[in-house]
Amino acid sequence: MIVLTRRLSEAAQPNATVTLALDTRIKSRVRVTLDDGREAGLMLARGQLIRGGDLLADEQGNEVIRVLAAAEQVSTVRCDDPLLLTRASYHLGNRHVPLQVERDFVRYQHDHVLDEMVRGLGLQVIVEQAPFEPEAGAYQSAPHSHSHSDHRFVRVAQH
Repeated sequence: MIVLTRRLSEAAQPNATVTLALDTRIKSRVRVTLDDGREAGLMLARGQLIRGGDLLADEQGNEVIRVLAAAEQVSTVRCDDPLLLTRASYHLGNRHVPLQVERDFVRYQHDHVLDEMVRGLGLQVIVEQAPFEPEAGAYQSAPHSHSHSDHRFVRVAQH
């Protein structure tokens, strides 16, 4: 079994591909089947979402695998009104729903209850099969780049 332990940032020629749904791409330790049928294990650093297009490699760099985001059942909300699309995004985010945010649509893993909520806001929801690439905020840890001593506090006068 191939053990994929690292991400490659430089362009490398992949030996194979693996097509994964979001539920697998949020895991750092999981067994997967490559698109050519070989077995592989992911042993990656925790807390990082694997994106479609990412390159993963074994320790020696002999195996380089390109990740493809699998088409999965999603709900897509398209709208020409940015305010209405923002309102839907707010309500979905308020429910801690992983959300793919694009210029003219938002997308989430299909859920009929959420679909009805969004329709209640006056939007149309299309249930379709499509790759799902949500914002990484809820899944990916970002470096904590400031110290707490950098915060500025403002005292508000009370009347």
